[in-house]
Amino acid sequence: MALTRFERFLASVLRVAVGMLFAVFQLLAQRRGADRSVRRLPPITNPLLRVPAMRLARMIRRREVTSVEVVQTYIDRIQEINPLINAMVKDRFSLALQEAAQVDKLIEEETGGEDVLEDRLPLLGVPFTVKEAFSLQGMPNSTGLVSRRGVISATDAPPVALLKRAGAIPLGVTNCSELCMWLESHNRLYGITNNPYDLERIPGGSSVFWGGGGSVIGVGSDVGGSIRIPAFFNGIFGHKPTSGVVSNVGQSPLSLCSSLVSCVQAQCVRYATDLLPMLRVMEEPTLSLSSEVDLKRLRFFSVPHDGGSPLVSPVDQQLVLAQRRVSRPGVKVQQLKIPQLKYSFQIWSAMMGAPGKDGKQPTSFAELMSDHGKKVWPLWEMAKWTVGLSKHTVAAIGLVLVEMFQRSQPTQLILQQKESLQKDLEELLGTDGVLLYPSHPHLAPKHHHPLFTPFNFSYTGIFNILGLPVTQCPLGLSEEGLPLGLQLVVGKQQDRLSLATAVFLEKTFGGWRDPGSIATATTQLDTRRGASTTAS
Repeated sequence: MALTRFERFLASVLRVAVGMLFAVFQLLAQRRGADRSVRRLPPITNPLLRVPAMRLARMIRRREVTSVEVVQTYIDRIQEINPLINAMVKDRFSLALQEAAQVDKLIEEETGGEDVLEDRLPLLGVPFTVKEAFSLQGMPNSTGLVSRRGVISATDAPPVALLKRAGAIPLGVTNCSELCMWLESHNRLYGITNNPYDLERIPGGSSVFWGGGGSVIGVGSDVGGSIRIPAFFNGIFGHKPTSGVVSNVGQSPLSLCSSLVSCVQAQCVRYATDLLPMLRVMEEPTLSLSSEVDLKRLRFFSVPHDGGSPLVSPVDQQLVLAQRRVSRPGVKVQQLKIPQLKYSFQIWSAMMGAPGKDGKQPTSFAELMSDHGKKVWPLWEMAKWTVGLSKHTVAAIGLVLVEMFQRSQPTQLILQQKESLQKDLEELLGTDGVLLYPSHPHLAPKHHHPLFTPFNFSYTGIFNILGLPVTQCPLGLSEEGLPLGLQLVVGKQQDRLSLATAVFLEKTFGGWRDPGSIATATTQLDTRRGASTTAS
């Protein structure tokens, strides 16, 4: 379905308008990071920070290293990089070290052997981090709202409780966007978070320590890409499971997720081999994760872009080329076009605003922002924001303004496109298909730039509405040293297919890269180039 003349005209007008606004923003915005030498993360030096979670657990069980050593190593790394990236907003380091000591004592006293511990406590002694929107006992649970500053979790969210029951040790909670509904991890309570590969860029809507080496595994939510986009921008693996296989309970705002197929609990890891065992711990047993996957028997499909939506940016050519490189001997990839994807944002937006199964309208974003308090008036909040008096970010205020003009019911065209897309993808993927699709049209943008391209998240959001499991995989680095990546989309209940493919792609493309080492190498190269220019 090609673009009409009007759609092409609209796309041109929007891009010109965005370009003009962007130019004004660059002129008005304060220059950040003029001294590039102090805007980079230090490289990882402790080898324990380069060990996957399941291997760490095995080393701890075998007494090759203590849990206290592992936990202290991650605490040291967090303390080293958090002043630069502002990702962890509240730690529980003292408690974590006490729990690690208890793990080491348990191992000393265990008489049943390593196999007993592995079966009962597969993540014994391994540290992890939790998105602040999740309940973690004794930790704040504000979701970035100033009005919820004093809210402290009394219990653990079920996915967090399951990880703790498996022996994992939480280190603290990390930053998120206000009410988890924006592409940038920024709020008026904790401030703004930086990308570990370039501190002038965004990490996505959730803060991820994994990219900078501050955590090896972690848990978060995904209502429109809140795990996969940060995973992409931070060069790691993120998995959004089949809707309904991991409990939605225990996060704020729960009303956003209670009746929607679109919101799922998800995981981020630095190493693909940790994805499946971590999901096995968190899921309600429905996915047959123990079944072997023969990659040679899978069918692979590639769709390089959404078909040209006038609302969404074109896909960066480096991402297109990276996706093409997946086609190699032994992996035959069929190129496809799926025209309904052009309506991804409209489908996501319409279904998010549609009544739930109970027939009730979902809680409005304005109501969520007010948090049972004084009603939020977006125009008044925008006026206050211009003079620095609003308790909300401009992105959140803008979302309320957009919500005011949204249709209350999806149009017949959008419903038809959604049903057609759902049917076509389920038939295409079946029980042995894997679809390659961009995670986002851009590489990690600079701070606040998503304000000018607010609909680009539709590349991830569409699969929340369809309820399909998706794994984000890194595919190396761009010319600028930023992560490349793609999504692996599979049929419902077929999560193991994308997880197995992710392990293969990790071996093929190298997986996660330490941003500190990349930055150091780039700095040294620039220095040599500068010296060469001076000498000549």
